[in-house]
Amino acid sequence: MSENKIAERIELESMADTAGLFGVLDENLLIFMEETSTKIHVEPDGIIIEGEQANVTQCKQVLSELLNMQRRGEPIDRGRIHYAIDLAKEGNAALISRIMGDTVALTNRGKAVKCKTLGQKRYVQALKEYELVFGIGPAGTGKTYLAVAMAVLAFKNKEVDKIILTRPAVEAGEKLGFLPGDLQSKVDPYLRPLYDALQEFLGMETYKNLTERGAIEVAPLAYMRGRTLNNAYIILDEAQNCSVEQMKMFLTRFGEGSRIVVTGDVTQIDLPPEKRSGLVHAVKVLDDVKGISIIRLTHKDVVRHELVQRIIQAYDRYEKPRG
Repeated sequence: MSENKIAERIELESMADTAGLFGVLDENLLIFMEETSTKIHVEPDGIIIEGEQANVTQCKQVLSELLNMQRRGEPIDRGRIHYAIDLAKEGNAALISRIMGDTVALTNRGKAVKCKTLGQKRYVQALKEYELVFGIGPAGTGKTYLAVAMAVLAFKNKEVDKIILTRPAVEAGEKLGFLPGDLQSKVDPYLRPLYDALQEFLGMETYKNLTERGAIEVAPLAYMRGRTLNNAYIILDEAQNCSVEQMKMFLTRFGEGSRIVVTGDVTQIDLPPEKRSGLVHAVKVLDDVKGISIIRLTHKDVVRHELVQRIIQAYDRYEKPRG
C-alpha cells in the first residue's frame, strides 16, 4: 500500500451482514467501490476498506450507517446505497439512518411507510407544520403518496372531518369526449392514482364506507367551484395542469380547520402553449407569504427504480440548452 493510502476495518456480527448489504454474488460491492473510489475486501469477520484517507473515511461512514439500518430490519437496495453515498459526499452521512428510518404511516396491511430521502423528510415535516404546502418535483418522489398518507393520518386522529382529493381533467393528448359514460366516468381514469393510494392506506371496504358517508371525496377540480371547504384535508394533484384562474379558485376554497396540499411537476405541463400553468404562477406569487411552505423535490428524491433518476437527469440536461 502506498504512503498516501490507508486501510480501515469494520467488524461484522455475522456473514448475514454482508449478504444483505452487498447483495447476491456481491452485486452491490462494485457500487460502493466505484462511487467512493476505494477497494473493499470482505472477510468472514470484517470488511477492509483501502484507498485515499478521505474516500476511506466516507465509505466507512456509509457502510456503518447502512449496516446499522440493516440490523434494525431495514432492507438495503441499490437506490438507498446511491442516496446514502450522495449524502456522505454532501457531508450528511450522519443523517443516513435517521432519514431512512422515519415511519410516516402504516398501510392497511401494516407496512410502514418511511421517508427515504432528505427531501421527503422536509416535505413530511412541512405537511405536519403548515396549513398550505406545495410539493413540487418529478415523478416518483412520493409527492402524492406521502400527502395521502398524511391526510389519512389526520383523518384517523380526528384532526379533520373529511378528505378531498382532486385533479384537473386535462387531456395529455387524449380527448374526454371520446371516452364513454358520464362526466364522472370520464374523469375517473385521471383520478385513479388517488383512488389507489387511498385504498392502500384504508383498505377497500373502509374506503367504500367512507366514500358513501361523504367522508372521502375524489372529484375533478371543476367540482370545487363555489364551495367553502371546512375541516377538510384537501389534496390538489397534477396542479401543473391548472390554469391560473383555476388555481386561484381552488386556493380560495380554504375554510376553517382545513389543510391544503398542492402537488405537481412543472416539467410535465399538458396545457396548450398559450395557457400559463397555475402552479408555476402560484409559486411565484406566494413564495414569501407567511404560513405557506414550498418544498422542491429533485431527481435525488426519486424512490422508484434507479433508472428513473437517470432518465429525469437526461431530460433535464436535454431541456436546459433549449430554455
